Amino acid sequence: MPAHTPFIADALGLRPGQVDAVTALLKEGATVPFIARYRKEATGSLDEVAVGDIRDRLEKLAELDKRREAILSSLEERGLLTDALRKAVESAPTIGELEDIYLPHRPKRRTRGAMARERGLEPLARIIMRQGDADLAAEVRKFVSPSEDKEKDVPGIEAALAGARDIIAEGLSEDARTRQTVRGLFRKAAAVSSKPARGKKDEAADKFRDYLEWSEPARKAPGHRILAMLRGEAEGLLSLSFRPPEDEALRMLERSFVRSRGATGEQMRLAVDDGYKRLLAPSLENELRTELKQRADAEAIAVFASNLRQLLLAAPLGRKRVLALDPGYRTGAKLVCLDEQGNLIHHDTVYPTQSAAQAERAAETVRQLADKYAIQAVAVGNGTAGRETESFVRGLGLDAEVVLVDEAGASIYSASEIAREEFPDLDLTVRGAASIGRRLMDPLAELVKLDPKSIGVGQYQHDVDQTALRKTLDDVVASCVNAVGVELNPASKQLLANVSGLGPVLAGNIVAHRAEHGPFASRRELLKVARLGPKAFEQCAGFLRISGAKNPLDASAVHPERYKVVERMAADLGTSVQALIQDSGLRASVDPAAYVDGEVGLPTLRDILAELEKPGRDPRERFEAFRFADVHAVGDLEPGMVLPGIVTNVTKFGAFVDVGVKQDGLVHVSHLADRFVRDPAEVVAVRQQVLVRVLKVDAQRKRISLSMKDAD
Repeated sequence: MPAHTPFIADALGLRPGQVDAVTALLKEGATVPFIARYRKEATGSLDEVAVGDIRDRLEKLAELDKRREAILSSLEERGLLTDALRKAVESAPTIGELEDIYLPHRPKRRTRGAMARERGLEPLARIIMRQGDADLAAEVRKFVSPSEDKEKDVPGIEAALAGARDIIAEGLSEDARTRQTVRGLFRKAAAVSSKPARGKKDEAADKFRDYLEWSEPARKAPGHRILAMLRGEAEGLLSLSFRPPEDEALRMLERSFVRSRGATGEQMRLAVDDGYKRLLAPSLENELRTELKQRADAEAIAVFASNLRQLLLAAPLGRKRVLALDPGYRTGAKLVCLDEQGNLIHHDTVYPTQSAAQAERAAETVRQLADKYAIQAVAVGNGTAGRETESFVRGLGLDAEVVLVDEAGASIYSASEIAREEFPDLDLTVRGAASIGRRLMDPLAELVKLDPKSIGVGQYQHDVDQTALRKTLDDVVASCVNAVGVELNPASKQLLANVSGLGPVLAGNIVAHRAEHGPFASRRELLKVARLGPKAFEQCAGFLRISGAKNPLDASAVHPERYKVVERMAADLGTSVQALIQDSGLRASVDPAAYVDGEVGLPTLRDILAELEKPGRDPRERFEAFRFADVHAVGDLEPGMVLPGIVTNVTKFGAFVDVGVKQDGLVHVSHLADRFVRDPAEVVAVRQQVLVRVLKVDAQRKRISLSMKDAD
C-alpha cells in the first residue's frame, strides 16, 4: 500500500483499495473521465468527483514531499540535520507544520536577534528566560561592552536588555508550538477589517463604498467579500487587517511565558509583547490572509466551474439549417447561413435597424435566403441592437424558430487563431456571426474554442489563482465533452483535444488523417492515425462516436474492449447486435450476471445494457425556445412587472438574470425562493428559464433588483 493511501482514504471517506486502484490507474496514464466511466470494477464505481479528489490529493502530497526533500537537503548541507529534526520533518503532515519546523533553521538575513547573538547577549537572554531570583541589574552590567565597532557595541544596560529581548522575541516567534497555538487564535478570533487607504477616502467611496468601515469575523467572511476587499487593497484604495484582538493574544502568550513578577518577568513580558507585535502577528496575519484568499479562490472557482458546466451542457438545437445574425446599428447585421453540419454556405450584411428602405431590403434578403437554404432556425446575437434585430426577424413571419443567443466571447473567438484557421478568407465579423449560429446548434462544440474566462459566467475570475482556475476549468470542459461524447467525423480539432487521452497534438493528427483519407468508417481506424497508439486508443475510443458505422456499437458509448461481451449476448439470444439494440424485449431477457468474469463485472454490464437502450444518447436536455417580454431598455421596466428571464450567472450572493433589456438584473439570494436559501446553486442554474418580478430600477446606475418570490 502506498504511503499516502491511508491518509487520502481517511480524508475522503473511501476504502484504501479504492485509493490504491485510482492511484495505479493514474500512474498508467488513465484520465479521470476514463477511470470513472470504464474502470468501475477496479475503483468500486467511484464517480468523476471522487477520482478527481484522489488525483488532487496525490498532487498536493507530492508537492509536500518535494518540499520535505528540499528542506532535508538544505539542513544536511549546512550540517544542521539531527536525528530528531529529521524525524520531525519526515512526520510533518502539512506544509504549514513543515515550515514551522524549518523556520528556526531557515537561512535568513541578519535579524536584530542574530546581531544580538553576535554581540554575545544570548547568555543574558537565557538568564531572563529562566526568570529566577538573580540580580538582573548586576547580571546585565557584565554584558555592557562599549566598542567603536558597531557590530560589537553594547553601550549600556538598556542596549543589553534590548538585545536580549530581541533574542527572546525571535525565539518565541519561531517556536513551532507557540506558532500553532497563536495560529489557532487567529483562525478562531481574527476579524477582517477594512477602511479607506490614507488619502483615498473619496476614491474608495466611489468603488468600494460597502467596505469603508467594515469588520466581520474572518472565519465567517464569505469569499466574495474577501476577494472584493483584496481587490480594493490591490488598487490602493483600501487598507485591510486580519488580526484577533491584540489584548487577547498578549494575555494568552503572557500566561504561557511570564512566570515572575520581578525584573526578569518584566523583561520577559516586554520581549513577549514585542515578539508578538513585531514578528509573530505580522507572520500569522500573512498566513491567515493567504488561507482566506485560498478559501475564497476555491469558492469562486467552484462557482465558476458550476456555471461553466451548466453553460457547456446547455440544450443544443441540433443539426438544423441556421441563419445567424450578429447585430449592429451603424455597421449593420452580419448574416451567415449554415448547413446542418455548421458549415458556412452564405454570408452577407443587412441593415434592419436603420432607414425603412434599408429595413425592407433586409427583410427581402432574409426571406429569400431562408427560402433558398430551407432555414429551420434563426440565431440572433444578444449584443448591441440584438433585441431590435430579434423583433425585426420575428416580424417577417418565417417558418423558423427565432432564438436570441448569448454572444459572450464571440468577438474574442472571431479574432482568434482558431477562427482564422477555420475561416481564413473571411472578415472577423462574419466569423462572429458563424460562431453565434453554431452556438445555437451545439453550445459545447462551439464554446470549447474559447478561453472559459471569456465566457462571462465567473465570479472575481481575474482575482483568483489563475493556475488553479485554469486547471479546474480545463477539468470541467473535459468532463462535459466526455460526458456528451464526440462525433468523430465532423468534430473540430478543439473539441477532439478535450477527449480523454488525446490532447492538441493527437487531435490535430486525427483531423489531418480525416482530411487526407476521408471520414472514419470505424473506431479501429483511429489506430492508423499518426502517434495514436493502443494506450491513447484505449483512453479515447469509448468517448468517440461514428454515426452510421457498419458496427452499430461504434455509435455508442460501449467501449471497443467490451464489444465481444455484447456479441456474446446477441449470439446467446440467436440474434444480431443491431437487433439487440432495437428490441427492448431481447434486452430485457439478458441476465447481466451471466456475463460476469475476471475482467468485467456488474457495474460495467449494467452500463452496457443501459447504453444499448439508447446508444449514443445525448445527456443534455431537450432544446426549448425562449422569448423575452416586450421590453427592450432599462427605462421600459417598472416595479411590480413579472417577466420571463434567463439566468446568465450564479454567484454566492444571488443570480443575474437577463430579462431582455441589455442589462442583467440581480436576484439576491434572499429573493430566490420563499424559503431560506444557503447556496443559490440549489435553486437556479445558468441558462435556466425563470419568471422574475421587478423590485427596483436604478436607471442612472443601470441596476435592476429582481425577485423570484411570488413571480408565478
